[in-house]
Amino acid sequence: MTTTDETRKVADLLKDERIAVFTTTAPDGTLMSRPMALQEVEFDGDLWFFASRDSRKVTHVTANPQVNVATAGSDSWVSLTGHAVVVDDLAKKRELWNSGVAAWFPDGPDDAGIVLLRVDAASAEYWDNPGGKIATALSFAKAKVTGKPYSGGENETVDL
Repeated sequence: MTTTDETRKVADLLKDERIAVFTTTAPDGTLMSRPMALQEVEFDGDLWFFASRDSRKVTHVTANPQVNVATAGSDSWVSLTGHAVVVDDLAKKRELWNSGVAAWFPDGPDDAGIVLLRVDAASAEYWDNPGGKIATALSFAKAKVTGKPYSGGENETVDL
């Protein structure tokens, strides 16, 4: 991934996020979303997740790798599209392992039933509203008083 001001902005918005909504496509075309813990917060164009080898999400990714990953912070939202791949790499599992993962997978990173999902991000759209809820409330009030449309902060789409 080439680092630009836009990609640095996406990385900055993701740095404190721990939970993402991971969306896959089921064989019948139904979109399926579930919360998952982000494993690597230093965003370089890839996002990492732990998963059970026999889970639906792994089956979905194997059949159709196109995914979406969304996060919501106190004053920002990020939606990434990309392709996911199943990675069975013991060294990488050990590198990313932490106590949060252990709560879901108590047998540790050496458990053969655990794989990683790596999302290679292709693009991202973000909404950044510095000041959070208070700034949003003030912007809503200003829109109501002035009759001008709500300005929800910065919104950009970035190719990664």
